[in-house]
Amino acid sequence: MSASITDPSHALSRTIAQHVAQWPDPAASVVVVGLLNGGACPVASAGDLDADRRWASVTKLLTALTVLVLVHDGEADLDEELPESIAPPGATLSHLLDHTSGLDFEAGAPGTWRIRAAPGQRRIYSNTGIEVAAAHVEQLTEAPFAVLLRELVARPLGMTRTRLDGSAAHGLVAPTADLALLAGELLAPRVLPVAVVDALRTPSRPGLVGVLPGFGKQAHNDWGLGAEVRADRSPHWTSPRNDPATFGHFGQSGTSLWVDRAHSLALVTASAEPFGEWATTAWPALSSAVLSSAVLLSALSGERSERTTPGTAAD
Repeated sequence: MSASITDPSHALSRTIAQHVAQWPDPAASVVVVGLLNGGACPVASAGDLDADRRWASVTKLLTALTVLVLVHDGEADLDEELPESIAPPGATLSHLLDHTSGLDFEAGAPGTWRIRAAPGQRRIYSNTGIEVAAAHVEQLTEAPFAVLLRELVARPLGMTRTRLDGSAAHGLVAPTADLALLAGELLAPRVLPVAVVDALRTPSRPGLVGVLPGFGKQAHNDWGLGAEVRADRSPHWTSPRNDPATFGHFGQSGTSLWVDRAHSLALVTASAEPFGEWATTAWPALSSAVLSSAVLLSALSGERSERTTPGTAAD
């Protein structure tokens, strides 16, 4: 087989670099993860993948996975009402993870909560809700949440440089290469229980109205237990070409991660430029370019699989 077998990956890396060069932070880093030989791995990239980045609200994906692993292991209950000393009346762990607890974005302290709705009635994106979920499992396990995240999710996935520095809602620090490992696991789980990843990405209480930060009110603001689900939203930070079941998260630090299983692709971006108007056009444009490569990358995967199948003659 000629060297042209890698051309789709090289071409996509060049395309990514051209997009990033137009961003406010031309030193941003990007990784595309695809499926090759039955497993997830990076297929194209641009920028420094080893520099530490602050991932802001992308943190919520790892926080939710940590909680969901504990639920899977029987150490926490998604549907048991939490004590009113730590959560709004009637709220459960699932309400906290899918942003339907009623807590405001920054809701204050227990006893003086700013509560905007009864649990399960509206999608109100809440940093406080995620922090309460983390605090709850800390109490249950008697272990610091940063340790739980590291031992239950980051270390098993090989994310050896990932650490939680502060809030469980937005304190993640990690190189882009580590987040590519997470994206690969969400695309094709091999380490985490499939049920855990499914809970993260499957719409919970679908059809609720809510505000998507940076993009305004959405009639169907769907979320799983930790991940945003694209559905039919417009405008949106992914591409109109992304499958409706695409899931992920973005952060105010200029970071994003989406997983599109229908196209067998995931995209991770990191920038030093905070989220703003630039991202509302740059991210969808990059996503569209990546999705345009899906057919070529699929062909590349098939060619490589053929070459590595025992008994198959190489060209």
